[in-house]
Amino acid sequence: MASTVEFVEYVCEQINGAGDITYKKMFGEYGIYCNGKIIGLICDNQFFVKKTKIGETLLNPIEEAPPYTNAKPHFVIDCSGDRDFLSNFIEKSYEELPMQKTRKKKSEKV
Repeated sequence: MASTVEFVEYVCEQINGAGDITYKKMFGEYGIYCNGKIIGLICDNQFFVKKTKIGETLLNPIEEAPPYTNAKPHFVIDCSGDRDFLSNFIEKSYEELPMQKTRKKKSEKV
């Protein structure tokens, strides 16, 4: 089951206090970005955030699962809770996650 845009927008609204929250359609599901850095995924209307050490200290209880087959486990986040807590959690996770490596485009041979 693919995620709905309505759910994606709801999640983004719940965490928008963390910074500039955006989403991008990826392989039929959605990547979630904070200030241009990917912090998680939405798959099958479930919000998954990349694991961080700070996340382990902030979340109680911790629920983990892979967002898709053969993926590394992510935190599974329930977005029906406290918006301030969720925004703080995303902001702290964002700070710990590395920036994406940019790929160099291969030049064409003439």
